[in-house]
Amino acid sequence: MFEFTQLIALVIFIITVSLIICGKIDRTVIAIIGVILMVITGVMDEVRAFQFVDWNVIAILIGIWIIAGYFSKTGIPEYLAIKTFKLSKKDLAIFITLLGILSGFVSMFVDNVVVILMFTPMIFHITNKLKLDSFPCIMFVGLCANFMGTALLLGDLPPQMLHSVTGIEFLEFIWFQNKPSSFIILTITFIFVILFFYISKFKKIFSSIKVNFDSLEDPHIKDKKFAIINVSLFISTIIAMSLRALIGVKLGFIALTGAIISILILESLKERKVIECPSFDDILLSLDWKAIFFYASLFSLVGGLEYVGILNMLAEALKQYFTSPLIGTTILYWVTTPIVGIVEHDAYILTFLYTIKDLAKFGIDPWPYWWALVWAGTLGSNLTVAGAPALYVVVRIYEKNAGKRVALKDFFNYSIPYVIISSIICYLLLLLIWVF
Repeated sequence: MFEFTQLIALVIFIITVSLIICGKIDRTVIAIIGVILMVITGVMDEVRAFQFVDWNVIAILIGIWIIAGYFSKTGIPEYLAIKTFKLSKKDLAIFITLLGILSGFVSMFVDNVVVILMFTPMIFHITNKLKLDSFPCIMFVGLCANFMGTALLLGDLPPQMLHSVTGIEFLEFIWFQNKPSSFIILTITFIFVILFFYISKFKKIFSSIKVNFDSLEDPHIKDKKFAIINVSLFISTIIAMSLRALIGVKLGFIALTGAIISILILESLKERKVIECPSFDDILLSLDWKAIFFYASLFSLVGGLEYVGILNMLAEALKQYFTSPLIGTTILYWVTTPIVGIVEHDAYILTFLYTIKDLAKFGIDPWPYWWALVWAGTLGSNLTVAGAPALYVVVRIYEKNAGKRVALKDFFNYSIPYVIISSIICYLLLLLIWVF
C-alpha cells in the first residue's frame, strides 16, 4: 500500500505527465507547476528539488547548443545539402536517402531539433524551386535525426541521462564491456532502415518524376574563416569530451568551457573584423530555454518519485520478471516501444533508468535492460509527435511553409514502417549481442 506522501507524489507525477502528453498547455509550464506542487505538498523541499536536477546534463545541453548555434550560421549545413543534391545525380530517391543519412550522423553531435532547424531551410529552398512537396524529405530527415541522436553521448538527452545515471563515458557508447554498444548497433539498424525506405518507398515515389537541377545555384560558404574556426572549435570540444575520463572533469564543464572559448575567440575576431559571424546575443536568444527548464523540471519530478520510494517499489514489483535477461529485456523493450510513441520519451526513459538502477541492487546485470530501455525509448518515439518533440517541430515547420496541415495518414505512412523496421532489427541485435 502507498503511504500518503507517496500517493500524492504519484498523483502529481501522473497528472503532470498526462498534461505534458496532451500538449494543450505549454509543456514547460506544466512541468514547472508539477515540481512546485511536489514542494508545496511536502513530497520534497525546494532544496532537494534543486539538487535532483542533473546540472551536468543541463551544462552539456547549453554548451553544445551554443557551439551548434554558431555552426548553424556558418552555411555548412546548406553547403552539405546542395552538395548532397549534386551527388544524387538527379535522382530524387537517392537525394532524400543521402540527406537522411547526413542528418542522422550530424544528430550524433547536435541536438535533433537543431539538426532539423539546420536542414529544413535548405530543403524548402530546393523543393520550392523544383516545385515538389517537401513533406517526404523533411519527415524522413526528422525521423533519421531523432533515431541517431542516441548513438553517441552528445546528440540527445537519453544518452546524456544514461551517462548521468550509470557513469558510462563517450567512447563506451562505441565499445563497452568487450561488446559493440550504442553507436555500432544503432548504425547497423540505421543502414537497414535506410535501405528499406530507399527500395520500398523513395524509388517507387520518385522514379517517374523529372526535375531541372540546373535551377539550383552552386553551393558556397559566405565566410570560410568563420566556418573553419567554428568547426575546429566544435571538433576540439567533442574530442575533449571523448577524453573526459583522462581529463578528470565533468562533461558539462568541458562543454561549457568549449562554448566559452568559442564565444571569446569568435567575438574577438568579429570585433577585429577578421570574420563575420552572428553576435553572442543572437546565439543566446536562439537557445531553446524552454527546453532547458523542461528537462530540469523532469529531473526534479523523477527525483521526487525516487525520494519517496516509489521507484524502489516499482523495482521490487518488476524484479520477478527480470531474473531472466531474455524475458526481462523482451518485456521492457516491447512495452517501452509503443508507450513512448504516445508518452514524451525523455520523462519515461529517465523514470525507468532509475528503476533499473534500483533493480541492480538485487544482483541483476542492469546493462541489457538499460540498453533495451534507451534504444526502444528512442526508436519508439518516432511513432507520433507526442513521443518525439523533434517530429512536432517537423510538422509545425512544414505546415507553416506549405500552408496546409499534415494528414495523419501521411504522417503514419512514414512513421509506422520506420518504427516497426528499426525496432525489430535493433531488438534482434540487442538479443544477439547483449542477452545471449
